[in-house]
Amino acid sequence: MSMLFKLGWRNIWRNKRRSILTILAIAFATFLTVAFEGMTIGTWEYSVSNSVELFSGYLQIQKQGFQENPSLNKNFAFPGKVADCINNVPNIIGFAPRIQTDGLISFRDNSSGTAIIGIDPQAEVKLSRFQDRIRKGRMIRQDGLDEMVVGITLLKNLSAEIGDTVVLLAQGYDGVMGNQKFQVVGAMKFGTAEIDATMILLHYQAAQELLAMNGLVNIVVIGTQGLQMVENVHDTVQESLQRHGLNHLSILTWSEVMPELKQGMDLDKINHSIFMAILVIVVAFGVMNTVLMSITERFREFGITLALGMQSSGLVKLVLIETIFISLVGIAIGGIIGHCVNLYFYYHPILLGGNVGQLYEEYGFLPMIIPTIRLSVPFIATGLIFLLCCLASLYPLYRVQNLEPLKGIRHT
Repeated sequence: MSMLFKLGWRNIWRNKRRSILTILAIAFATFLTVAFEGMTIGTWEYSVSNSVELFSGYLQIQKQGFQENPSLNKNFAFPGKVADCINNVPNIIGFAPRIQTDGLISFRDNSSGTAIIGIDPQAEVKLSRFQDRIRKGRMIRQDGLDEMVVGITLLKNLSAEIGDTVVLLAQGYDGVMGNQKFQVVGAMKFGTAEIDATMILLHYQAAQELLAMNGLVNIVVIGTQGLQMVENVHDTVQESLQRHGLNHLSILTWSEVMPELKQGMDLDKINHSIFMAILVIVVAFGVMNTVLMSITERFREFGITLALGMQSSGLVKLVLIETIFISLVGIAIGGIIGHCVNLYFYYHPILLGGNVGQLYEEYGFLPMIIPTIRLSVPFIATGLIFLLCCLASLYPLYRVQNLEPLKGIRHT
């Protein structure tokens, strides 16, 4: 076998130009695959993380049916057993209660419908990026039970300013219409016109008082250490809820809370897969053509070798070793360059400026292209290229396997 390895390595360099061109083609395809895969996966992960941290969180605990039909009646006690289920779960960075409902906000002669979100400002710092969306004023304080942050368009529609006092009306959990005065301390910009014209944030304890929900919430948002930990945390918390007898509660992932974001990600993955499929198929045919030309030029040599007593299986092994050598050299070069490119742009992301960058920011996405540097990406990409190179050599190997000594000697 060692003799075959030596012959295989020497045979590669018998036609240096063809071998170098093949190695460069494989290296270029591997480089594109690793770099493009890393940038696509990394950019999506950072964009999704930015979006879910902006509002929904990685996971949410809700009463069953709340996602399909939100209502104040679908509530549960907090902290109580729910907090016990979350505490000490690995890979969780924090959790926070929320109350969501609709209401009416009024300032002087102007009124508007609103989407009310009661939050815990101190707990939300670890989980969300509400603070990053403040465009005027400031965020509500931990003790600011009479403070409110509104959407920047809503502030304009009310003809109000930072520091003005508004009246908020909402139907409580007990069915009674509640009203309370709040001081506007900040204006935020989420990006979409609908949210900016309706969203308000207030302290969840103030929301409990307004809605007669003392000790009750309808959402608990959970933050994890990245997207990769979502499924593990989901399963662990779900088991904990069942163990504590909280079967009326369900835990949803970000993809279930924001299905439109998951659908957009899946659509982009399909386009990415089509591009990668075209790329690797072109490379596979290039490798097959190179190997086939190499063995066709050597049919006379192979015929004489067979006539002298060498088995066809030996020739097949020799050609396979040559293909593996060429593939490994090209894949190693391309994989290393591709990963180095990902490393560089990970620490120096491509910032999107102008209208494109503004569009990304408006919809909650990071205005940058930033790859992932997880080693699984280059390993999977290079493994795929190597597999296709091996598959591309099957037809040339078949030709060698069925070559007859006399036909090989007569081949010109």
